Amino acid sequence: MNPIFADLPTTVFEVMSALARETGAVNLGQGFPDDPGPADVRAKAAEAVVEGWNQYPPMMGLPELRRAIARHYAHWQGLDLDPDAEVMVTSGATEALAGALMALIEPGDEVVLFEPMYDAYLPLVRRAGGVPRFVTLTPPHFRLTEEALAAAFSPRTKVVLLNNPLNPSATVFPDEDLALLAGFCERFDAVAVCDEVWEHVVFDGRRHRPLMAFPGMRERTVKIGSAGKIFSLTGWKVGFVMAAPRLMRGLSKAHQFLTFTTPPNLQAAVAYGLAKDDAYYEGMRADFARARDRFADGLTGLGFRVLPSAGTYFLNLDIAPLGESDDVAFCERLVREHGVAAIPVSAFYAHRPVRNIVRFCFAKRDDTLDRALECLRGLAPGRAA
Repeated sequence: MNPIFADLPTTVFEVMSALARETGAVNLGQGFPDDPGPADVRAKAAEAVVEGWNQYPPMMGLPELRRAIARHYAHWQGLDLDPDAEVMVTSGATEALAGALMALIEPGDEVVLFEPMYDAYLPLVRRAGGVPRFVTLTPPHFRLTEEALAAAFSPRTKVVLLNNPLNPSATVFPDEDLALLAGFCERFDAVAVCDEVWEHVVFDGRRHRPLMAFPGMRERTVKIGSAGKIFSLTGWKVGFVMAAPRLMRGLSKAHQFLTFTTPPNLQAAVAYGLAKDDAYYEGMRADFARARDRFADGLTGLGFRVLPSAGTYFLNLDIAPLGESDDVAFCERLVREHGVAAIPVSAFYAHRPVRNIVRFCFAKRDDTLDRALECLRGLAPGRAA
């Protein structure tokens, strides 16, 4: 067995979800909504199964979906994409990431990673032969700095892997941070692989700005999006890849020998969904922001220290004021003794973990959040754990 995968432990997401099932706890660990997703988009998928084409679709994706993706990003982010040469459909964003890393990295190439990071990044980089170079981001703001980037970049830097908005920290990087990173990518001739699956789940009047839109980045950026996050249909696994033709030629070959294609009925439904008017997207954001505020206000009212959440489905709690310094032990005790499953943020770090932050998913119904708050009342500061 290849040790990169064989030696990996069971993910903390599986561990916490299993404990939640075992104990009957409120599961605010794994990041999925408990809403079924927009009915009209689901109906389009069902209609396409019964009445549409169910054989192999084109390897690059249905033309109608690729055109819809290009129109969508022109409208929302001002990107001018050629749907025939610069857009590809994948079986989820994780496949898009795996394919991009396989296509871009040769053994020995250095890859800049920002931790905390999605748990798939590091094994995928290592399996492709990449050498990770870490930039450690710290709470409460998780900002990029000139010093940290200068320490990570080198003449051997080939790829930079950025998640923005950032899971698990719920950070939306400001323009000055992105401009700083773009400058480093240009200076070291690096390709930026941008995991932007949370691009529509941003709050408080923010609008996502892709790294691809910054000066000098159009030809050196691989932008990745996800219908699963846009439509809260996480099980659909429909991803988008956007890149200049020079990069897309290699990316498409990797995709060809990974999954080759994606279910055509889901592609047809996503094409329909991406054309929905602005009211859908604004309403979706407003609903998630309301859930965030309900949960954040409840936690703050109980005396907990809540970190800012500018985007994603997540809210983070600082457990240091509780006298806690081991987020893993805290989360295990939380689910067993207080009936709420959360995720220790140290699981998203590779070498210098922050151990006083835990992540909750707030993309739940009001009664689910209220039940969690009631359970957490017994853990409020000043009371014994």
